Amino acid sequence: MIKRLAHINVISNDLAQSEYFYCEVLGLKKAFNFYKDDQLFGFYLAAGETTFIEVFIDSQPASQQNPLIRHLCLEIDDIDAVIASVRAKGWMITDKKLGTDHAWQAWITDPSGVSIEVMQYTEQSSQYTGADCRVDW
Repeated sequence: MIKRLAHINVISNDLAQSEYFYCEVLGLKKAFNFYKDDQLFGFYLAAGETTFIEVFIDSQPASQQNPLIRHLCLEIDDIDAVIASVRAKGWMITDKKLGTDHAWQAWITDPSGVSIEVMQYTEQSSQYTGADCRVDW
């Protein structure tokens, strides 16, 4: 049911420095941006096929309550089947929701408290189209 790692979400205190590091130093390509209240909130970096690094701004210093790596995301083929399977095994998972990137998502937490997003891309997903996202959270 799981195809591959879809993305990992990291936090940046300086988006320009992060973009320079990932794009200029490491040579990754920016795939698309996230905007919140018309301000750049973050971006996706292509890390091979449909695997990405998701970088979001946060001015708070890193701590146990505010980790630099917020979650990992697994790309899946059939979100409804995954949700049903997880629930059948007695584990909590959220209902599916269409994200601002036009991909279906649901959330689960591992026994250690790590947030895991499961994501099913659609043909309109920014991961395929490169379209920027506007967030309201």
